Amino acid sequence: MSAAPSSDATFDVARVRADFPALASGVAHFDGPGGSQVPRQVADAVAATLTGGLANRGTVTAAERRAEDVVLASRAAVADLLGCDARGVVFARSMTQATYDVSRTLARQWREGDEVVVTRLDHDSNVRPWVQAAEAVGARVRWVDFDRATGELDVEGLVAGLTERTRLVALTAASNVLGTRPDVRLVADAARAVGALTYVDAVHLAPHAPLDVADLGADFVACSPYKFFGPHHGLVVADPALLETLRPDKLLPSSDAVPERFELGTLPYELLAGTTAAIEYVAGLASSAADRRTRVLESMRAVEEHEERLFGRLVAGLKGLGRVRLHGAPARRTPTVYFSVDGVTGREVHERLATLDVNVPASHFYAIEASRHLGLGDEGAVRAGLAPYNDARDVDRLLDGLAGL
Repeated sequence: MSAAPSSDATFDVARVRADFPALASGVAHFDGPGGSQVPRQVADAVAATLTGGLANRGTVTAAERRAEDVVLASRAAVADLLGCDARGVVFARSMTQATYDVSRTLARQWREGDEVVVTRLDHDSNVRPWVQAAEAVGARVRWVDFDRATGELDVEGLVAGLTERTRLVALTAASNVLGTRPDVRLVADAARAVGALTYVDAVHLAPHAPLDVADLGADFVACSPYKFFGPHHGLVVADPALLETLRPDKLLPSSDAVPERFELGTLPYELLAGTTAAIEYVAGLASSAADRRTRVLESMRAVEEHEERLFGRLVAGLKGLGRVRLHGAPARRTPTVYFSVDGVTGREVHERLATLDVNVPASHFYAIEASRHLGLGDEGAVRAGLAPYNDARDVDRLLDGLAGL
């Protein structure tokens, strides 16, 4: 269960900003949903690992032991970030690769007439792997829509449609374009009641809220360290007992132990060291508690409060600009807003704000089903996402830039 925040959990955005070398250029970054900027502590950890002497994991030489320690330390750090069992942390090239690997493995248990549920709210990395795996074995795919006006997922319809033939529900914990946060626990409990598994994409939620895998209730939870200050790779976590029941393709001499049986080839030790450093950084954002899991929870609550204040300022400002149309208004969301400017293409907004050193990209951002469902086609719209290092001046620069279009 989540620990109560301590009285000293305060957030100092000026101190945080000083840790990010990229911010020294003066650019206001609203592109965090695509990948956050990186604090120097993470870069230092990556460099130190690459130059400190490495070998394949083992126990004989110092280099072997260093590689082993890096892997175990990173699993432990992810466990503290997500509140999961370190023995169930699987590292991958990306969240997309992890999802493809899991989907192909699970699909071996599916039969013609079985059902897989996906949503139009999700990033395509939590859609296409399941659609393609289902098609390969003749399973049925059921699509769940979201309300175009509010951006809210039809969770009631999703749950009502589950049957004993449902094998898996793929669901986002937070939309990477609208910010919508569906009731994952409700869906996971309903899926489990009919014998189905739940695979949750937490890529966009992990940077913005404290997470607890047990509270989510999902069987698989995936995320990407480069969205919360870390290096570019992905991971998925699950109960080790569940992973023991799955037999993925692997090389003959590679380990059959869990979680190693799911990790293809040599792990990127330097990236794992960077991930550990990123989680340590997150834990120290606003807490000095002794236990790292407690520090993570306290710091992420402080991040939520900071981002909520800034997001209120941003949304109010956008609503005050007559030509700006906001897409979706979910009741529970991350600090992410998707919008269009009448008479100006998303690409033009992106390019013109870039001349003001304000980075606000425009695209479907791989949420291609969501973009089409919103009537935005494959072009999408403009996305502004806040990160812990954003401040009020960043928000005002974005609003002033839009006002001057």
